[in-house]
Amino acid sequence: MDSTEALKFINDLFEGANKSILNDLEKTLFLGMWEGKTYNDICNDTYGDEQYVREAGASLCRKITEYLKIKVTKKNFKNPIEHRYQQHLAKVTPSQEPLVNQTNQAKQETSNSDVITNPFIPQHGRVEDTQRFFGREREMQRVFEVLNSGSSVALIGEEGIGKSSLLWAICQQAKNRLQPSRQSVFLDLNEIDNEEDFYSALCHEVGIAECTGYLLTRNLKAHKNKVLLALDNVGKMTWQGFTRGVRDKLRGLAEGSNAPLKLILAATEPLNDLFNDSHDQGKTSPLAGICQEEYIKPWDETTMRDFIASRLAGTSVKFTEEEIVQLVAESRGHPRKLMQRCYKTYARYVEGGE
Repeated sequence: MDSTEALKFINDLFEGANKSILNDLEKTLFLGMWEGKTYNDICNDTYGDEQYVREAGASLCRKITEYLKIKVTKKNFKNPIEHRYQQHLAKVTPSQEPLVNQTNQAKQETSNSDVITNPFIPQHGRVEDTQRFFGREREMQRVFEVLNSGSSVALIGEEGIGKSSLLWAICQQAKNRLQPSRQSVFLDLNEIDNEEDFYSALCHEVGIAECTGYLLTRNLKAHKNKVLLALDNVGKMTWQGFTRGVRDKLRGLAEGSNAPLKLILAATEPLNDLFNDSHDQGKTSPLAGICQEEYIKPWDETTMRDFIASRLAGTSVKFTEEEIVQLVAESRGHPRKLMQRCYKTYARYVEGGE
């Protein structure tokens, strides 16, 4: 297994664990450590701050160890991953033992295949597979129009309506649709504990030395790429450990057409309502003041039917009209609810029950 195959295997494991795949710096570190390079060599290839690269490398090893249960270190990086890969191959290699009844064998293989590849996934969380993202092109077009005009954007919608998936898809398409181009950085605030953790994560994902205050502003302005910062679950900033100060800082970094940051946020309610500390001071929320709000609405019936048809395409299963009518009625245009109900309906076809 070469370095590229190993990177794909690790990213597949992260996706399977519903975790974000490696970012650009982590990819560089992974490939460098796989090839036995020193941190100094990796630093010379990409980033200028060796201490930062060392810290990021240690963080990557901890991430693989914690999330994937593959205990790796800089000195012993390849062997544990190769061992896990061999275990993976052993699990997916088909048994060579013949079955007496060929008809039952074919039925069993079809059933197992369909169960594993139920097309109505993921049932929870954001859709990170670009091939599975569906039904928000109109909203995406409007978002890029606003971003390209120089403003920031807030996606507003109820829980599970598809904001996180849209936010992720925008980051994936920004390279081709954002003018001028910016480096996309995605942060899920549910994975961040407080302001200190936020600034640490931001610097890590951007690829600059950890800093706050004016030094952060200076480093972002000096960075080779301006940044599109996507913040999911921004309501976390109302929790203990966050103050208005971090929102004031983000506003300062995002103001102006040539700002080092442009923001795209996802929240369950309008920003002025979400951050009611602004009301206490008789002021507008700092983020509401620079973000144009885009409301994410439920799917209409046509979109729901198109979604079901697109996921069933290429399978041997076809839902009845009665089932589709029931799915549409029960989900009420809510993508997550529709996904979950379709998953169960599909499972009944291939398993003979839930």
